[in-house]
Amino acid sequence: MPATAEVPTGTSATGSIAQPTTALHWNLPDPATATGHQVYDMHMMVTLVCALIGLVVFASMTWAIVRWRRSEGAVAARFSHHAGLEVLWTLVPTLILVAMAIPTTRTLLAINRTAAPAVTVRITGSQWKWHYAYPDLRLAFYSNLKSDSREASRKGSGQSPAAVPNYLTDVDRPLVLPTGQDIQLQLGSDDVIHSWWVPAFGFKRDAIPGYLNLVDINIERPGWYRGQCAELCGAGHAYMPIVVHAVPPAQFEGWVAQEQRRQAAELAQAAGRPWTRDEAMTQGQETYETICAACHQKDGKGIPGTFPALAGSAVATGPLRAHLKIVVHGSQRNPVMRAFGKELSDLKLAGVITYERNAWGNDTGDLVTPDQVGAAR
Repeated sequence: MPATAEVPTGTSATGSIAQPTTALHWNLPDPATATGHQVYDMHMMVTLVCALIGLVVFASMTWAIVRWRRSEGAVAARFSHHAGLEVLWTLVPTLILVAMAIPTTRTLLAINRTAAPAVTVRITGSQWKWHYAYPDLRLAFYSNLKSDSREASRKGSGQSPAAVPNYLTDVDRPLVLPTGQDIQLQLGSDDVIHSWWVPAFGFKRDAIPGYLNLVDINIERPGWYRGQCAELCGAGHAYMPIVVHAVPPAQFEGWVAQEQRRQAAELAQAAGRPWTRDEAMTQGQETYETICAACHQKDGKGIPGTFPALAGSAVATGPLRAHLKIVVHGSQRNPVMRAFGKELSDLKLAGVITYERNAWGNDTGDLVTPDQVGAAR
């Protein structure tokens, strides 16, 4: 399958993320890190060695078949072994393997090196999204499959995947990293084993529950780099892509300042401003379609036999206390329904519960406030 290389793009003046263009090529993606270059060189060396071995073997076979064919009167010799040949075909492969093992070991050591990082990112996999936290910068967010890809993947949606840019490989919020600086990625998991894989970076790391996997990278040039979860992690495995936006250090610092202001404003909004039904429904629909629609579907009808419907359900139209409890604390009967209280703010939880109780004909008329969510925690 061909890989895609992306032309680096930046953010617009409003801070929105411009979509990259793609070009098709037939080798590994262009490496973007030092270890990526080593992996690429290893790949090319091993490919060349295999091609030469194949050439020698098939040329010898072809020559023997043509030169010693029966139609020319050739008669097969009768012997049990040839000591010289047996030593030769044992020694030559051994030398080839030793010769490949030396650069391979160097590459593995380079991939696993650690340094004093300028930026640390804690990456946590969960079904089926990634959580990115910058502990030293007091920033954290979830990265989900973009809603247009999710909608196009739904059977009967009427939307063609071919019409969606970067179908199944785009997210609502990419991981933003600076170029030219040592970055330490700390990988873990909330549930099952995931695997964080961006081919251009030259490595793949498992995200394992209860264990922290470390890897250091230094991205050489700005651009967009796409990857996927490379471990079969459940029904939504195909729907948790990885998008990294590498930017110059000055632009990264600007992004950090902008995100810190945005998160502070969101907290202030939740604490100090009246909460109206229109605001709650708008906020709730956005959160629902980003996070909840993966299981319960955009129309609230769920997936029969797998994920329950919310349209007309006893939870979404029943007592508010029960609805708050299952969204904030999760479900003991169905472990796939996680506790979103640790993932979303009171403001977003209030919005999404308000939306679920008033969308798709539920029409309970309830307006859930951030204070009610806080009291349910």
